[in-house]
Amino acid sequence: MPPSVWVPGAKTAGKHFTRSSTRREALSLYREILRTAKAFHWCDESGEPWNLRLKREARKEFEASREEPDPLIIARMLVTGRDCVQQIQNKFNEADRVAWSRIERERER
Repeated sequence: MPPSVWVPGAKTAGKHFTRSSTRREALSLYREILRTAKAFHWCDESGEPWNLRLKREARKEFEASREEPDPLIIARMLVTGRDCVQQIQNKFNEADRVAWSRIERERER
């Protein structure tokens, strides 16, 4: 049996993504972004805290995407957003782990 392919604009594409499920997923992603932004407490070059800047940019992106009618584009944005947040969290956790291991090495001297 050949793999099924979604065709943009096809009538069947919309039934895979209900409006309430994409809304829930978008809200979950937005909350995850806000939780992740809390960890960025230092300031940028202009003196603005990064967490405020990241929250503002996330809100702007979500507001710009609010009226997107195509469920495939919405799904792509959600997957891309989730992947980006996961990558940022992984990098942040790795940097935190390296910093703590360096602190432990310095203590042992």
